[in-house]
Amino acid sequence: MILAFLIVLSYLLGSASGSLLLGRLRGVDIRTLGSGNAGGTNAFRTQGLKFALGVAAIDVGKGALAAYLALAMLPADPDAALLAVFAAVFGHIWPVFHGFRGGKGAATLVGGLLLVWPQALLVVLGVWLLCLLFTGYVGLSTVLASTSLLASAWFFEASAGQWLFAAASALLLTFSHRSNLLRLRQGTESRFEKARILGRLLSARRG
Repeated sequence: MILAFLIVLSYLLGSASGSLLLGRLRGVDIRTLGSGNAGGTNAFRTQGLKFALGVAAIDVGKGALAAYLALAMLPADPDAALLAVFAAVFGHIWPVFHGFRGGKGAATLVGGLLLVWPQALLVVLGVWLLCLLFTGYVGLSTVLASTSLLASAWFFEASAGQWLFAAASALLLTFSHRSNLLRLRQGTESRFEKARILGRLLSARRG
């Protein structure tokens, strides 16, 4: 009963979208702007850095809160925290409070990993940053970072629960970024050229 309660609560926490909550205060719905996604990247592109930082704080925080509640309420069951984090990410992508149209789940996953699997989080952030510096594509960087959870599971000799969490999270974030991958294949994906520092250096050396 406690586990079921935690999963539902975590989903509801995840459904509280940072961009949509802050957007209401500003009188905008960023799902009608830019890429139409209610995530941090679109928030940054359409509303600026300060707004995006507020969005990130909420979205990371709710993932961490879901993990904290699970660890506090079921400390003897480490898999409960993994389930809570996954439920929060699921809620962020399909929020019940916002017509089941949310963001893509990366920030909420980061917040949860901070408490339930910090070693893997270091790998995730490292892969994300390295890919972004080389390519400038946020979506691609996020997909590769999420799949690096599987490498972390192997390297850190993860439990069965961690393996399942890693695989499910990688699949979920790959699915939520399917439009980015399609645009990348079509050559129309937006790129943060300023972030592509290593990519530009490599191109200059080849030139």
